[in-house]
Amino acid sequence: MMKNAEYWIKKLDLLPHPEGGYYKETYRSAELISAKNLPSRYHKDHCFCTAIYFLLNGHQYSAFHRIKSDELWHFHTGSPLRIYSIDKDGMLFEIKLGPHLERGEIFQAHLRQGCWFAAEVIDKEYYSLVSCTVAPGFEFDDFELANATELIAQFPRHKKLISRLCAG
Repeated sequence: MMKNAEYWIKKLDLLPHPEGGYYKETYRSAELISAKNLPSRYHKDHCFCTAIYFLLNGHQYSAFHRIKSDELWHFHTGSPLRIYSIDKDGMLFEIKLGPHLERGEIFQAHLRQGCWFAAEVIDKEYYSLVSCTVAPGFEFDDFELANATELIAQFPRHKKLISRLCAG
């Protein structure tokens, strides 16, 4: 039996994510790093690391957002995924996350803290199931969903992409 997005959403007990798609936290380390021992961008204690399952179905996308920590994306199954990242200087990077190394895809991608990033399923007839690992651990207080108008004003040369992959 060919598994579809609904199978994984149910089997993994995934919930809607604010940036688009579905997710479930699968790991949150019990140990904490004190805010005084973290860079000044953090305003409270953080656990060492967190991990989630993340699924995008067909035409869904992960809207442009940024977080205060580095994030690793790990491919599991489904269609390859295209991840876009815009750094602080406005440089656009494109990563293809998937199982076809001969096509330039990779199994694991690193996204730097503070960079804006978004993702979409390459084959819109399918889904992409990945995991994301964040260290120091993810907190929704560290999450910023992009405002399209503001992001376009900051990076006008990426207007078409930002307009397509921004929520609202």
